[in-house]
Amino acid sequence: MDINELWPELAWIEDPDLREKTVQTWELALERSVLTPEDLGRIPFTLLARPDLKVSFMAHKRAVVHIARDAALKMIEFFGDELPIHLDVVIAGAILADVGKLLEYELDENGNSFQGAYGKYLRHPFSGVSLAEECGLPPEVCHIIAAHAAEGDLVVRTTEAYIVHHADFMTFLPFKSRLQISGQ
Repeated sequence: MDINELWPELAWIEDPDLREKTVQTWELALERSVLTPEDLGRIPFTLLARPDLKVSFMAHKRAVVHIARDAALKMIEFFGDELPIHLDVVIAGAILADVGKLLEYELDENGNSFQGAYGKYLRHPFSGVSLAEECGLPPEVCHIIAAHAAEGDLVVRTTEAYIVHHADFMTFLPFKSRLQISGQ
């Protein structure tokens, strides 16, 4: 499967060099992973939520990209030059935020995903930055990968990193824990 088929949102990145380096990072991750593009469409997007979770890795990741892009566009519309936002960086960062999970996850004999030894040593923000740097992505995109998860709470985030972080967590936390009122 071509990376552009896996990620049609790549077409939103206007800078051809940034788009190509984003593609290369995904190609490198898939080359080094036990996971296939098909696996990404069936494995759960997180190992931290319910064991019966049916939302796939790709469904979650594509939702994050769409939400981040839409949020950035609204912020640009309402805040203009008062809060500069580099839209290509938001999109590339959102597409790449979880690329390191391809090295973190392994599959058991039944095809179920679990955190492998590599992932126990290096969570996906670290391995994702390593992959991205190897492919020549700029620091502002690597920053989003590094800062999108809880590890990012220890640094000052760029506006673009805040956008991706919140898009990621708003599509994760309700699966992990949420208030449920009976009758709803």
